[in-house]
Amino acid sequence: MSRFMFFNFACMKIERFEDLEIWKEAREICKVVYEITSREFFNKDFRFRDQIRASAGSIMDNIAEGFERGGNKEFVQFLYYSKGSCGETRSQAHRTFDCKYISESELQQLIKITIAESAKIANLIKYLTILR
Repeated sequence: MSRFMFFNFACMKIERFEDLEIWKEAREICKVVYEITSREFFNKDFRFRDQIRASAGSIMDNIAEGFERGGNKEFVQFLYYSKGSCGETRSQAHRTFDCKYISESELQQLIKITIAESAKIANLIKYLTILR
C-alpha cells in the first residue's frame, strides 16, 4: 500500500505535503510565533527571537522534507524531528512567558496548539509504522 493512498483514513489521496493537515497546523503555529516575536520588545531579543522562530519553522519544514523524500521510513524519521520541534517550541513558549513577552493566556494557547500538533504527529507516526 502506498503512503499516498488512504493517508487520512478518509480515502483521500495525498500527493503534496501542503495537503497534510499536520503541515497546515504547523504553519499556523509558525504564524502565531512570528506574530508574537514581531512585538516591540521581543523583536529586539534577536537570539531568542530567532531561536523560537527556527523551532516553530522546523515543525512544518521537517514534515515537508520527510514527505518529499518519498518513503515511509524516512518520513517517520522526519516526523519525529518535527515532534521534537513541537516540544522545543513549547519549552520556548514558557521562556517567552517568563521573560514577560506574552500573557498567561497566550502561553496557554501556545501550549495547547503545540501539544495538539505533537499528538497528531504521533498518531501519524503510529499509522505509518503500522503500514510497514
